[in-house]
Amino acid sequence: MSKVIKILGTGCPKCQSMTGVVQEVVTANKIDASIEKVEDIVEIMKFNVMSTPALVIDDVITVKGRIPSKDEVLKLLS
Repeated sequence: MSKVIKILGTGCPKCQSMTGVVQEVVTANKIDASIEKVEDIVEIMKFNVMSTPALVIDDVITVKGRIPSKDEVLKLLS
């Protein structure tokens, strides 16, 4: 089953870094997932996240306010 990954952030350098890390992990490990960037502040607020970037996997907030390592992202997706 395909995972739904959302990266919450307004497009700041940290948010872009997180997007890069997640995309690398998904591609390198051939994970079946869709990656969606959520930059609209109103949408971000619906997740009740105060610090970005945030990583949401299948509607569960897994990381917020920091950039996870590739290993951490892989663990979260497995």
